[in-house]
Amino acid sequence: MAVEDPAPEGRPADLKHDAIGFVDALVIGLNSTSPAYSIAAVIGPIVALAGIHAPGVMVASFVPMLLIASAFYYLNKADQDCGTTFSWVTRAMGPWAGWLGGWAIAMTGVLVVGSLADVAVSFGLLAVGLDGWVENAFVRQLLTVLLILVMTAVCVVGTELSARVQNVLILAQVVFLLVFVCVALSKVYAGTGAYDSVDPSLDWLNPFGAGGAALTGGLLLGVFIYWGWESAVNLTEEVEDSATAPGKAGLWSTVILLVTYVSVGFAVVAYAGPAFLAENAGEEEFVFAQLAGDVLGGWDWVLLLAVCTSAVASTQTTIIPASRTALSMARRRALPAYYGHISARFRTPDVSTWWVAGIAIVWYLTVNQVSENALLDSLTALSLLIAFYYALTGVACAVYYRRHLFESPRNFLLIGLGPLVGAGLLTWLLVRSVSDMADPANSYSGSSWLGLGPPLVIGLGIAGVGVVVMVVRRLRAPAFWDERPGVADPDVVRAVREGKD
Repeated sequence: MAVEDPAPEGRPADLKHDAIGFVDALVIGLNSTSPAYSIAAVIGPIVALAGIHAPGVMVASFVPMLLIASAFYYLNKADQDCGTTFSWVTRAMGPWAGWLGGWAIAMTGVLVVGSLADVAVSFGLLAVGLDGWVENAFVRQLLTVLLILVMTAVCVVGTELSARVQNVLILAQVVFLLVFVCVALSKVYAGTGAYDSVDPSLDWLNPFGAGGAALTGGLLLGVFIYWGWESAVNLTEEVEDSATAPGKAGLWSTVILLVTYVSVGFAVVAYAGPAFLAENAGEEEFVFAQLAGDVLGGWDWVLLLAVCTSAVASTQTTIIPASRTALSMARRRALPAYYGHISARFRTPDVSTWWVAGIAIVWYLTVNQVSENALLDSLTALSLLIAFYYALTGVACAVYYRRHLFESPRNFLLIGLGPLVGAGLLTWLLVRSVSDMADPANSYSGSSWLGLGPPLVIGLGIAGVGVVVMVVRRLRAPAFWDERPGVADPDVVRAVREGKD
């Protein structure tokens, strides 16, 4: 006999509504992608693949993100649920697909939070000249755990406090990156750079300039640098004008990220030259630390601090999607009701937030005991989960609105074709990722786990655990699995047809 979980006692029915505005949501979406850290992490590998056409690859990577952002926008108009993909896919395609989508979102937070905090600590120490502490694994890991705990506490204390912290951090990132871009390009044109600089050209925006293989590899990396913008939508129940503002914030986040990445990409490639960057692909700390010193001289701490603040911000905001998704799943009994507890004082999902942080800390410390390369391999596995739930969301959008796709060109392009094309591109990247990760030689560690690359084993392992947990929940609390997929609500369709934002 199935046993339902008891409902949590003594909690408010809802999260705190209208806690933040559109600009706050936009900032949180931007910070979730950790733009300074992301560009630091991938610029070397992308240039190694595409050479001077790296900025074009970044533009190409933007396309599927924009198409999926459109799906998030229109699905959020139909259902303002903090579980986003979990809730929407359940509505459109049923509880089994919805549960797997929610699990993927939650696990991305677990995989990446520790790494982000580690990068924040490392670059922060480098910025203040404590290079030796970076090399001390015990000190670095201790500071990383403390940072995760502090950022988690900020998330629990309240969405308003989180937003204020994020506003400061994104401002610091943007200012630091702009300073670097301006100084680097001025040295290129003045001919005073320390490397074989090359003058920027609009031809660099051609994503096909380096060939199809380079574009494919670059797109796989591009999924990582744009991922995270949807955190604004996970706060939909706490944002003013929840039906439209979070979706708009997600869309604008992708556009702002595009401009940021392409600008920095031009500056880095022009100043350092493709040869230097290709030779040091994957050595993001060395590359950015070296370039910071050469471009900014004694002010190199500016760029290092930009990466630090970027990773700090993303450490906090990456906890948000995972915790809100767990909350949404618990409210519908897809997870134990305990995870749906909301703090009576702060009106935030305190239990799910601390659980996400706790599991992330355990994962970070455990994987580090294997090797630092194993931690990087776990990050590589992220692309599988990201591509999966983004693609699932794109398909869900077209399925949910399926009866209304041919009512207007707007519906067909923005709600049907666009999300499906984005889902198709991400599915293709998912298949390519699985193929590449199957070869142990393509992993950071170069080792073999069960005859496969460690990232693929990690990804498959997480998926397998998810299926087991899902089956257990189905047997224990079957009510959620009785839900049936539906179609778009007439009022939502009317608003979409009239083009209301």
